[in-house]
Amino acid sequence: MNDTEFYYKYSDYMKQKYGQKVYKIPVNLPVSCPVRDGSLSTGGCVFCGDSAAGHEALSADLAPKEQIIGNIDYIGPNYGANLFEVYFQNFTNTYLPPAELKSYLYEAAASDDRIVRLTVSTRPDCIAGAYLDILKEVSINFGLDVCIELGLQSVNPATLRILGRGHGLAEYIDSVLLIRQYHFEICTHLITTLPWDTRDDIIEAAKILSVLQTDSVKLHSLYVEKNTRLAEWYADGTFVPIPIEEYISRTADFLEYLSPDISVQRLVARVPQDASIFANWGRSHWVLQDMIRDEMTRRGSQQGKHFSYGCDAQVRKFL
Repeated sequence: MNDTEFYYKYSDYMKQKYGQKVYKIPVNLPVSCPVRDGSLSTGGCVFCGDSAAGHEALSADLAPKEQIIGNIDYIGPNYGANLFEVYFQNFTNTYLPPAELKSYLYEAAASDDRIVRLTVSTRPDCIAGAYLDILKEVSINFGLDVCIELGLQSVNPATLRILGRGHGLAEYIDSVLLIRQYHFEICTHLITTLPWDTRDDIIEAAKILSVLQTDSVKLHSLYVEKNTRLAEWYADGTFVPIPIEEYISRTADFLEYLSPDISVQRLVARVPQDASIFANWGRSHWVLQDMIRDEMTRRGSQQGKHFSYGCDAQVRKFL
């Protein structure tokens, strides 16, 4: 972590790893989720809209290669981009039949020789050896790094039930342990503004992610997307966003207890204004990031300030 920063940026990690900036290319696939199609439930998670956060990607009606080449043709000359990370973003990508996912992964990997990395977003309860074996095969054949993004959102089982996630904390831990056997990187998603969570839940989440050594984390500020159950709860007062001051404090708490070796891909979630009813208290993500920085400065703090736990640290207290 740079001494001038209050957290370890993912962009810095990527520059250290690849020697230059790597540009992320989002890809949407025609896939669903077990809490949408009836396997576990219907309707999806309470916050999940029809695009499943795939707002920045092209239509899933386009083949992966078309989406990738279209984005590279734009980003490459406009930003001087030379290296790319393909990000399978929407819904639960390892919910596809293995053979179908394999075809998409091979198509993506072969799209451009400047692709150095494949990232696959999924749920903790949809990780299995069959999918990881395919990713390993693609990784070896194309010389690509692989990252699995796991949507945890909360470490509180009661909160996960309210959100309609359909899994608990144990499934997350189990999936991390399995992915580790394949030596893939792991990115964990967490929402720090859930009103059903407490400050203790946020700190415990930082500790759990640190002990399990997730490689990176994406923090989300819960927004209310149109046509979701959360939008209905927001309209009738069932869901009330936490105050912005509490969000800033929670995020600072999380960073203080997070291992300094874990890179942070995102501090604030973003959604197109026309797709949301409530998002980030009407502030831009730059303003919120500055507010978090100001809070960390006020505390004289930085990521990992309170990272002094784990078996060895605990035992030392009694020696």
